[in-house]
Amino acid sequence: MLELAVKTLLAYLLGSLLGSLVVGRLRGVDIREQGSGNAGGTNALRTQGWKFAFAVIVIDVGKALLAVGVLPGLSLPLVGIDPGVSREWLAVACAVAVVVGHVYPVWYEFRGGKGAATLIGAVGVLAPAALVPVVLVWLACVMLTGYVGLGTMLGSAALPVYFAVARPDSAALLVFGIAMAAFVVYTHRSNVARMRAGTENRARRLWLLRPR
Repeated sequence: MLELAVKTLLAYLLGSLLGSLVVGRLRGVDIREQGSGNAGGTNALRTQGWKFAFAVIVIDVGKALLAVGVLPGLSLPLVGIDPGVSREWLAVACAVAVVVGHVYPVWYEFRGGKGAATLIGAVGVLAPAALVPVVLVWLACVMLTGYVGLGTMLGSAALPVYFAVARPDSAALLVFGIAMAAFVVYTHRSNVARMRAGTENRARRLWLLRPR
């Protein structure tokens, strides 16, 4: 259990390194004070441009790749590899921790992003094929409604459905999918409120059914 606890904590701390704030510090900006006030890739794109946003996404996806793809297999000093710990459940624990760290970063007063890019990186390690339905649902939703946040929520909701159908043998992945779908909806609650109020921004370039 020591290995599980230590690596989950390290994954959380790694998740707390936010790409938008790391890149923003180099540029002398804090995107939490601009646009929607969120420290995620979408707000970075809207307020700072695609180059800034690209660097943010690389960091936010990359830290998930490290936390889920590398950290669980490391033999850490004084910790080692515990044969009693399931490798699958350990990877899932690290995946959840790195996403939670991104949303509630200890390094940045627990004010982070909404976890979408980091979740994509985690899923890319745990079950790469699951990215196909997630991306398709996201793209279809954004093209039909223009709402990126709604697409992110529905894309995340596709995860547990995919795992239930394609990976019924893996309780760990199903639990992960359900937990992350619920968490992403929670982190996007402000988007839901703005959609209900009619004030949510739309991605007009991707929104095919926009008014002409």
